[in-house]
Amino acid sequence: MADMILRTSLTSPFGRKPRLAAAVLGLADRIEVVPADFLDDTDSLRTENPLGKIPTLVLADGATLYDSRVILEYFDYLAGGNRIIPVEPVARFAALKLQAIGDGILDAGVLRRLETMFRDEPLYSDRWLAHQCGKMNRALDVLEEEPPSEVDILVGEIAVACGLGFIDFRLGDDWRASRPRLAGWFARFGERCPGFAETVPH
Repeated sequence: MADMILRTSLTSPFGRKPRLAAAVLGLADRIEVVPADFLDDTDSLRTENPLGKIPTLVLADGATLYDSRVILEYFDYLAGGNRIIPVEPVARFAALKLQAIGDGILDAGVLRRLETMFRDEPLYSDRWLAHQCGKMNRALDVLEEEPPSEVDILVGEIAVACGLGFIDFRLGDDWRASRPRLAGWFARFGERCPGFAETVPH
């Protein structure tokens, strides 16, 4: 029975992170996903999270948690710990660093998306868009040199997968052509990660 509410959009890559984590950890049945519109100033999201951002997790007692990194850490705690965030320091900080790369890809990708959503084309800042593309391409090149684990599904793997999925869904960059190792990893991750197919945005 659901005892937590996840306020998010079904197309949000940051909202996809906790949905995947919940599936991996066997917590999906405890979470009700309730759509939120961060652009709607009448949405209760703004009282649940003063930043008005998604995802936001509403607990049974009405307390809230945000952002995606905090929610994933809470889910790991609920599942007994050391599941998607390792306790051992070397593994822990490797997982958190990989999550930072995945989240960084998402941050830059979302900024690119917002630039084209909120400005008319003549007002696009080519310099700004190129700056964000540079961040993404450098991160993708690092992941091509050393792809994530083929065995573990930790916060880092989840974040990277959500980042790659967002590129496919919203940006359409041909990132696979020059990064075959990363492309192969992503395809295999999709086959082995619980909840992956169910959370693909469309």
